[in-house]
Amino acid sequence: MIESVLIANRGEIARRIVRTAKRLGVRAIAAHSDIDSAMPFVREADEAVCIGAAPASESYLAQGQLLAAARQTGATAIHPGYGFLSENAEFAEAVVDAGLLWIGAPPAAIHAMGRKDAAKKLMLDAGVPVTPGYLGADQSAERLHFEAGRIGYPVLIKAIAGGGGKGMRKVDAASGFCDALQSCRREATVSFGDDRVLIEKYVERPRHIEVQVFGDTHGQIVHLFERDCSLQRRYQKVIEEAPAPGMTPEVRAIICEAAVKAARSVNYVGAGTVEFIADASDGLRSDRIWFMEMNTRLQVEHPVTEAITGQDLVEWQLRVASGEPLPLSQPQLEIDGWAMEARLYAESPEAGFLPSPGPLQRLRFPAGVRVDSGFDEGGEVSAHYDPMIAKLITRGPTRRGAAAALAAACGDIQVWPIKTNAAFLTRALRHPRFLAGDIDTGFVERYWENLMPAATPSKAVLEAVANAMLSVDADNPWCALTGFRIAGPPERRVRVELAGSTQLVELKRSVSAAGIADVGDVRVVFMAGEAWQFGPERADSRPKASAGNGAVVSPMPGIVSAVNVTVGDAVARGQRLLVVEAMKMEHALLAPFAGTVASLRAELGQHVAEGALLARVEAKQEV
Repeated sequence: MIESVLIANRGEIARRIVRTAKRLGVRAIAAHSDIDSAMPFVREADEAVCIGAAPASESYLAQGQLLAAARQTGATAIHPGYGFLSENAEFAEAVVDAGLLWIGAPPAAIHAMGRKDAAKKLMLDAGVPVTPGYLGADQSAERLHFEAGRIGYPVLIKAIAGGGGKGMRKVDAASGFCDALQSCRREATVSFGDDRVLIEKYVERPRHIEVQVFGDTHGQIVHLFERDCSLQRRYQKVIEEAPAPGMTPEVRAIICEAAVKAARSVNYVGAGTVEFIADASDGLRSDRIWFMEMNTRLQVEHPVTEAITGQDLVEWQLRVASGEPLPLSQPQLEIDGWAMEARLYAESPEAGFLPSPGPLQRLRFPAGVRVDSGFDEGGEVSAHYDPMIAKLITRGPTRRGAAAALAAACGDIQVWPIKTNAAFLTRALRHPRFLAGDIDTGFVERYWENLMPAATPSKAVLEAVANAMLSVDADNPWCALTGFRIAGPPERRVRVELAGSTQLVELKRSVSAAGIADVGDVRVVFMAGEAWQFGPERADSRPKASAGNGAVVSPMPGIVSAVNVTVGDAVARGQRLLVVEAMKMEHALLAPFAGTVASLRAELGQHVAEGALLARVEAKQEV
């Protein structure tokens, strides 16, 4: 077994690696940015070293600083987790050249799978089915347009170096192809420095199914069955499960064998995931499942595979990196039960899932479920990094049992004051079509109205608040207005101040108030993943800003990453004025109408709060 490992990552995955490493007697070394010095993964590691400032480019992506930290601490290996440098072949090579063990895929495999076009050609040669499309070197608009017509609309244009939905456009008809191609190329150039694309047949009801594979240095490769990651928002996964609903033993055997072929074609070592796209319009059929890409690293959703197989995949990684054979052979691996994972994000679903970084004055998770979180109560979700707060994982003998347990767990989450997607997750997990296994990547968009948190508190929330006020303020005449009745129990009327309004709530029965908490100087009710402040509203003397008066406000807490105008500039309606960035997401702020920039309160690199007034535009005067 290796002696020590430097973890070139942060948050929950770093904490996850620390836990397994320490159990195996491996010295765990946390590499962290300056603002992460008080994070749990730093505190729980055997040793910690600061590698730079908050921006990822100055710390978690700074290859030289990570290698220097490994030398400084005497680490014998580097584990990159996922994200950041985990699929960077150059970094993997630098680690090996420095005489360290790389706990990840071989650099050659990362190179081979790093570009979508080359990977698909490799899969074709290996006999793995790929989505019908065009992977040619001729990148002229004329050739691409011709190939799209040959494939048949609708098609997907995809950047060959893409990921996370960037550089990808759906085209429904030939008339829209050229504009979509130009848009895709612009985004690909900005995001990846490469404007080359490929064309794929668009699958109308796509399901995202992936297979966990593992290889060792002795030539063995196994699969640990499949996961379904179809429930997504903005091409990012939010709920994952294993096994995949509707999967038959026959189709499982075919898709898993294809995944092993894919891994074997690049002499794979370590943990990897082979991702497939399935046409779900007629169930899961072996002739309607195609290779999409291979992620040459551990995946965020690996806990569901651990739950159904009883294995610790990080332990497997450490053992394989140490030169040991795989802990189990293929016949020894079996599926036991069903597992689901929900990703809790600091974001506002009703605002298009905009990030919502900030302090975690209240952070409570339910008991009885696995929680992988990078945070403790009192910490802060930084605008510099990914908005994921935690992953909640449940397991049960049946899919419905696992879903019910996870829905209950998400409903019991307590986070304040930042916004989260807990209520969205709860609603999705209880949706009848989800419970029926009728899912695809368009699920969230299709059932948007049913999944979004309520704009106003429900009757149950009002009753919970009223009951809490009765319990605490029983002597307050405004909180307990009791009326005499000839028959039955007396009515109790409670004046509740909640969500900016006052309501008189009648209570005829006792209502549980387990979700009531005092957080700082406010009282909050938590129910079904929602959080509402109640009690007297605090005065806010700030003037309200609106687009009607030319105000340009930040839609989220973040960092000003671009300022495109100066005071006095003439601007057109919809012209970009500045950009606010938070948690890997950029949001352009546009001029609400034609006019002149009258004031500008934003500077490059400035941290801004949600709702902060950043600029004001004066309307163009009509002559």
